[in-house]
Amino acid sequence: MSSDNQSTTTGIDLQFDRDHLWHPYTSMANALPTYGVVSAEGVELQLEDGTKLIDGTSSWWACVHGYSHPKIVAAMQQQTAQLSHVMFGGITHRPAVELARLLIEMTSPRLTKVFLADSGSIAVEVAMKMALQYWQGKAKPNKQKILTVKNGYHGDTFAAMSVCDPEGGMHTMFGELVTKQLFAPAPQSRFDDDFNPKELSEIDNLFEDNHQQIAALLIEPIMQGAGGMRFYHPEYLRSLRKLCDKYDVLLILDEIATGFGRTGKLFAYEHSGIEADILCLGKALTGGYISLAATICSNEVAQGVSDSPAGVFMHGPTFMGNPLACSAAIASLELLKENRWQGQVRAIESQLKQELADAIDYPNVKDVRVLGSIGVLEMNATLNTAELQQQFVDLGVWIRPFSNLIYIMPPYCISSSQLSKLTHAMKTVAKQISLPNDTSAFISHG
Repeated sequence: MSSDNQSTTTGIDLQFDRDHLWHPYTSMANALPTYGVVSAEGVELQLEDGTKLIDGTSSWWACVHGYSHPKIVAAMQQQTAQLSHVMFGGITHRPAVELARLLIEMTSPRLTKVFLADSGSIAVEVAMKMALQYWQGKAKPNKQKILTVKNGYHGDTFAAMSVCDPEGGMHTMFGELVTKQLFAPAPQSRFDDDFNPKELSEIDNLFEDNHQQIAALLIEPIMQGAGGMRFYHPEYLRSLRKLCDKYDVLLILDEIATGFGRTGKLFAYEHSGIEADILCLGKALTGGYISLAATICSNEVAQGVSDSPAGVFMHGPTFMGNPLACSAAIASLELLKENRWQGQVRAIESQLKQELADAIDYPNVKDVRVLGSIGVLEMNATLNTAELQQQFVDLGVWIRPFSNLIYIMPPYCISSSQLSKLTHAMKTVAKQISLPNDTSAFISHG
């Protein structure tokens, strides 16, 4: 498949795309190549020239059931014909009610109040606003800071940016508009290793010194995603829950990337056996078919928000509770309730561990790690995204590296042979990078 950005017979004008369309984290002066997709089914993307690529990313971790699943498609078609959108102010509808019912059943008992918004970043914004209003309702308005850990990622909007990694994130370029939060060291004990309680000392000190100003602790449970695909020990998360209880701080868990089975549990916090005060969901909530997010909180948090001077929660997006998105989410969650995902994810994890293990012997592979349906090769230097992307396309797969990581998070319905094609491609490219005197692939390209 050529990426020469020429117009094609399908009508995808790649030159116009290059000249006028801004893609994520891309320069308009030196745009990354794009590949025209015309259809998708199962785990395959079809390009404009007929080439089919096995999708190793689930479209940024969202399409857990694969593409064109008949149950989700039918639910969306039926809902579009009936009611695609209506304002949520003063109006409700069956898809929103049924989705909330499912989410309350699936998550932990403490979580009972559901706020439906547009995207993961907004779910985090909503959670942070809930935390601040809660403490206003508890007559502790000075509790306005958020405590989090380094290497985290929670979205690109301004409040969400403020709790992303302060060095690798976007704090410096947006100056004083990004609120200064409190950051503890990133968790270090690996998921499958012994836990070192000494790593809690600094975050414990931050709690002790600042708890009167801390409204909430916000963290991605078990896996730090865009901050490095790092899997940390469940005991670390259990310890954070205890610290929040000790110092009277809310616990916000960002399950946008980890939720709905990705780590081998329905929700990653289940590895630690804890509950959140506020939970953020997104990405796979609709099976990746349309944007939707949910922020779910406890009765206590909802009461505190309602007792705040405003008397109401101060947030209300135009597309809140969109019926089309809610219908897609209901269909996706019903597929999850059939529990096939559990066997699928276990099989993916087993195969990833087996097929990626020997990559640790490659000269420029720093680490190999697997959790649930996530497989990661961490390299010793930053990768050239454009160059490696073309290599993966040539190998018949869609794998998009970032920073120094080659990783996959495939749809759960992937076959063993399709998964082997992904792991073979990962190792082929990683080994090629590792050739002596080959430094070209380590040039950062955004």
